[in-house]
Amino acid sequence: MTESAAPQRKWADLGIRTASALILAPLVLAAIWKGGAWFQLFACFLGVLMAHEWTVIAHGRSTSQFAFHALAALCAALLPEKLGIGTTLATIFAVAAVAFAGVIWGGRVKSWWNYVGVLYISFPVLALVVLREDPQWGFHAIIWLVAIVWAADIMAYFVGRVVGGPKLAPKISPKKTWAGLFGAMIGSAAAAAAYDAAFISTGILLIAIAGLLAVIEQAGDMMESAFKRYFGVKDSGHLIPGHGGIIDRVDGLVVVVVCAAILGFLRDPDSAARGLLSW
Repeated sequence: MTESAAPQRKWADLGIRTASALILAPLVLAAIWKGGAWFQLFACFLGVLMAHEWTVIAHGRSTSQFAFHALAALCAALLPEKLGIGTTLATIFAVAAVAFAGVIWGGRVKSWWNYVGVLYISFPVLALVVLREDPQWGFHAIIWLVAIVWAADIMAYFVGRVVGGPKLAPKISPKKTWAGLFGAMIGSAAAAAAYDAAFISTGILLIAIAGLLAVIEQAGDMMESAFKRYFGVKDSGHLIPGHGGIIDRVDGLVVVVVCAAILGFLRDPDSAARGLLSW
């Protein structure tokens, strides 16, 4: 490869990634803006797509495992409003137990990855719905989280490719660098600062939390990379040009939103969104 070809290849996917993001972003933002049943429908759609990709990779396209994983996602999206978080979690764990038994009886056990799919898919869906349900803070909580995750992804991508340097975890994700991680932290903190100044005015502590959540976002990205590497696949799917599958696109968000919802709930059991944002 010539010296001029190497930089071109480094940025080869930028155009298609940008185009895909520009198409998907308005749809996601519209669902967040509408809230209510529209956001629940979005959460259901997201969970079912994730269930499909996960079970194709980890369960050899098992229709029964897809049914369990999708059912857990639907319960996470639809039950909290009617039955509360406690009953929803109990239902998810019951579905997970049946899925675990199916893995054992089906003789498909290879690793712990075969057991965690139901929780990996349903917990983020539940967290999204619980955060969005607050009429005052819910919209801001979801937009704030999406903004810091997107900023982390973008800055990690650009800083990692421009600066390069030592690899963060070469055996898991060869392209990730320490420079990219610091770029992600700066990007998330900057996005949080901009959002805080424009909309919520809750103070500097939330900006620091955004920087820490960027580390969690990158960890989620690497966890998904480890999952794909274990099963020998490059992408979780092929639905989004330039990004791969749905799980490839939300791998950082799914862990961030769960951590954010737990933090918010611990601070304010009546409203996880208010607990997350009001400091």
